[in-house]
Amino acid sequence: MVTVSLCMIVRDEEQVLARCLDSVADLVDEIVIVDTGSVDSTKEIASKYTKRIYDFEWIDDFAAARNTSFSYATMEYVMWLDADDYLKDRDRDKLRELKRTLSDEVDSVVMAYHLLFDGYGNAIAMSRRNRIVKRSRQFRWYNAVHEYLLVDGNYYLSDIAVSHGRVHTHTTRNLDILERKLERDGELFGRDMLYYANELSDAGKFREATEHYVRFLDTEADYFEDSLMACARLAACYHEMKNEDLKLKTLLHSMAYDVPRADFCCSIGQCFADKEQFDKAIYWFKLALTQENPPHHFGVLNLICWTWFPHFQLCICYGMTGELELAHAHNEKALAYLPRDENLLRNKALLEAALASGDGGKGV
Repeated sequence: MVTVSLCMIVRDEEQVLARCLDSVADLVDEIVIVDTGSVDSTKEIASKYTKRIYDFEWIDDFAAARNTSFSYATMEYVMWLDADDYLKDRDRDKLRELKRTLSDEVDSVVMAYHLLFDGYGNAIAMSRRNRIVKRSRQFRWYNAVHEYLLVDGNYYLSDIAVSHGRVHTHTTRNLDILERKLERDGELFGRDMLYYANELSDAGKFREATEHYVRFLDTEADYFEDSLMACARLAACYHEMKNEDLKLKTLLHSMAYDVPRADFCCSIGQCFADKEQFDKAIYWFKLALTQENPPHHFGVLNLICWTWFPHFQLCICYGMTGELELAHAHNEKALAYLPRDENLLRNKALLEAALASGDGGKGV
């Protein structure tokens, strides 16, 4: 059985830290906590789980703090979590089994990262992370904001998911860090430019954000997933700015970087549905249903676009074109994912009543 160090950086996490550590403390062999300046009871809570608590003077650099936390690890492998992350019971069981069976030839274990959940507890947004890495490889973190762990070698794509349960609201912390970097360096490049655009967008500065997204897409990105993210976020900015033509063009441009993906297909379909061009909308929602969830994708995936959402939209589109049997069929498929959803149950009742009365339907 391999041994694992859990390494975390924290600051003012008294609301969530115990939840995180309770979910994983008995599964790891040591816990390292690096505190970057807490003024609440974070360190007191951490002390109930480990004596290995270290202070780190904050220097506007998340990668530096992560690398410091990794430097204190002593076990064969290093796992990282944020304080508002946790493992559900099924994932705890899988992690326990992974420790028992993991080959020492594996350099990195990739896990799903479930970011958002619906009212039924289903993950609706996810990405993937290199979550456990071999300490002897001395992998490093990069980027002051939205830091990433650069790995190579043999990786294992696991089915374990880390769940994210944020309680803090969005702050300007990351935006402030990047603006200070911009002022200091005169220009932002690569991922810094992309994440600066993201922070501007999150702050509601959509026009400024679009300028940086366009600049980013005009450069050659190191990772195609970053270009896909830029397309998705830029399209969302154009939507906020009521520029639906540029929104559609940006979504279509995503296919310069990868094959059609279900989330982009759904967004394109929605553009046509909003224009009441239902035949075109139907084409794109049906195309979404043919796309496989990309197993090696590390960007954020809107999971509903691979499950019930295209069926729901096809129900609406077929309903608008009078093809009620097709609308009913797709509503039933959406219900298979969300059997208690009130909107879908209401659709079911209305469609079945209309079909029973002979009000419409062109056949499946």
